Amino acid sequence: MRVYFIFDIKDEFVNLYNGNERALFNILRQIYLMNNYEVEYGYNLFNQLINRVNKSDLDRYIYLKFHQSIPYSKRGDIHIYNNLYRDEISRLTVKKTYIRLESEQVISSFFSILNIYNKNYFVCEFKYQECFFLSSKCNVSKT
Repeated sequence: MRVYFIFDIKDEFVNLYNGNERALFNILRQIYLMNNYEVEYGYNLFNQLINRVNKSDLDRYIYLKFHQSIPYSKRGDIHIYNNLYRDEISRLTVKKTYIRLESEQVISSFFSILNIYNKNYFVCEFKYQECFFLSSKCNVSKT
C-alpha cells in the first residue's frame, strides 16, 4: 500500500524546484518528521511553500468527474476508486493543506484528474522516498 501526500506548491517554488524535486521533497520530509518543539518553525516554513487546498471545490470536482463511473464511490470525505480490471483500489481524502491518497497501484486513477484540476501539485511518498510534480508524471504516462 502506498500513501501519497499531495501538496499545492506555490508558483515561485514550482519554478525554483522544477528539475530539482528531491530538494523540495527533503524540505517537506523534514517538516513531516519534525519534533513537537519545532512545530511553529515547521508550520511557518510549510505555509511559505504551499497554497491551501479549496476542499469543497476539489471534492465537488472529483465527484463530478467520477460519479458516473462504476468503480467510483464516495463515503463521507473519502473518495474511493475500486477498479477490479486494473487491480486498483485507491482512497483519496482532501484536507485543507494537503491531499492524502492511499493506493495499491504506483499510478492511481486520481492522478490524471488532480493534474487537470491543478498543475502545481507535488506528490510525496515518504515511506518509499518517491517524489514528483504531478504534471510531469501525467505527461510521461500519456506518451
